[in-house]
Amino acid sequence: MNNKNTLTEKKRERISILVPTFNEEKNIRDCLESVKWADEIVIVDSYSYDNTVKIAREYTDKILQHEYINSASQKNWAIPQLSNEWIMIVDSDERVTPELKEEILKVLTDGTSYNGFYIYRKNHFLAKEIKHCGWNKDKCLRLFRKGMGKYQEREVHADIILEGKVGYLKNKLIHYTFDSFAQYIKKWDRYTSWASIDRGKKTKRVRWYYLTLRPLWRFIKQYILKLGFLDGKEGYIICKLAAMSVFMKYAKLLERKNSENHFLNHKNKK
Repeated sequence: MNNKNTLTEKKRERISILVPTFNEEKNIRDCLESVKWADEIVIVDSYSYDNTVKIAREYTDKILQHEYINSASQKNWAIPQLSNEWIMIVDSDERVTPELKEEILKVLTDGTSYNGFYIYRKNHFLAKEIKHCGWNKDKCLRLFRKGMGKYQEREVHADIILEGKVGYLKNKLIHYTFDSFAQYIKKWDRYTSWASIDRGKKTKRVRWYYLTLRPLWRFIKQYILKLGFLDGKEGYIICKLAAMSVFMKYAKLLERKNSENHFLNHKNKK
């Protein structure tokens, strides 16, 4: 169902693109339009109940459905089921530009000693491209040889652990981070919960400055040191949300540790 590469008649290595989905009917068509040049498109869906799967079937018949635990485990489950030598992960709120497509196809045609590539992202928030706040340096290892990489076992912000050399592509993915504040806050709440779980594996006790100085430092770092103020009102909102994320991560961890201690104390009294 996917379009074949018409750029060159030279033989190239084949590529599979994996797109994780859950209720992404607003995003999925534009995402798949941007990757329909691939040799294989595979959807790993977390049992969407909107029109995501229906739309996806217009582009591929390779739709896997699997219960979602976290992003890393979902992708690690799906990756071995892809067919081709090269794999690229593209989220539903991302778009592969024509320039990035051309660069990827050139790598697959010319050959490379790298086993994977970082791709930078051009991030948008409130319909505005964010050029500072640290977002301008956002990169993800998204293109890699099958069997050479897998995601870390983390609840959130897991990176790919890759065997061999890693390169960097010049062209960027387009990333639309924002649909509405309602959607954003749901995601923010989910991610801070996952982050508190990851942090809890390393932190035995939540100290007062985790809840005060660390959020403040995050805001200063992104808004001042990383020039977030140059992104205007949108930059301020992003940096404020980032600081709140740090606060909420530790607040949720404190809640969980207090609950665990209460349970242990109650159990010991019996």
